[in-house]
Amino acid sequence: MFSYANLELRYDPFPIGLAKPLVDAAVYADMLKNYPDRELFAYLAKVGHKYSLSEKSNPKAYHDHIKAHPVWRDFHGFVKSKSFIKDVVDALAERHVDLGYKKLPTPAKRLWKLVRNLSRGTLDAGRPSLAARFEYSMLPAEGGYVIPHTDSPGKIITMVVSMVDEGEWDPALGGGTDLNKPKDPKLTYNELNRQAEFDEMEVLETFEFTPNQGVIFIKTFNSWHSVRPMTGKDTDAMRKTLTINIEADV
Repeated sequence: MFSYANLELRYDPFPIGLAKPLVDAAVYADMLKNYPDRELFAYLAKVGHKYSLSEKSNPKAYHDHIKAHPVWRDFHGFVKSKSFIKDVVDALAERHVDLGYKKLPTPAKRLWKLVRNLSRGTLDAGRPSLAARFEYSMLPAEGGYVIPHTDSPGKIITMVVSMVDEGEWDPALGGGTDLNKPKDPKLTYNELNRQAEFDEMEVLETFEFTPNQGVIFIKTFNSWHSVRPMTGKDTDAMRKTLTINIEADV
């Protein structure tokens, strides 16, 4: 369903890049046609001016929508599959970003290691396996934004997939994903994902919001990113995305 053939990364200050086109064209058209309606979303003021529909935000509507549409049932199964995670990890490793998840222990082996290490006075169970989930996300073109942050510690890889058709979004409105660097070096280390203000950040690069693309990046102690307030006036346009998180399955 996804292709990483055109994935290009930059490596400083953390690995981040763009894959485009990402989704099979026919599948992408079906996803756009059946993207959830706005009234299903929950408002998330704590992260910016954003609407979310996910396993955590209005979960019943989220699961009902997936069950009601074959394209989203297929996509949900795809994201939850081990092959999806393997393909992403492999694509990154081929580009010199090896996260060390090629040979993961089985849950039984991790349990055995935990028991063994408990007898030695430690709690180490070895590197956990990975799991993935996705969120429908919308930001209003009129003032929508996501505050600068680095993502929560449990996240390993984040992928932001655009969900707009050709000609549907005016790039002049903004909506790109900003790669940030703190102006004050004291803010650089942010493993625990505190938020910052826009004026505390220098924008190193902006990945423009265009159809059928995936912005992919690694969560690190300095993976500062954001979406700056958009400039639409008197418009109902929405910056629609899927946010896919690959996380430690603990």
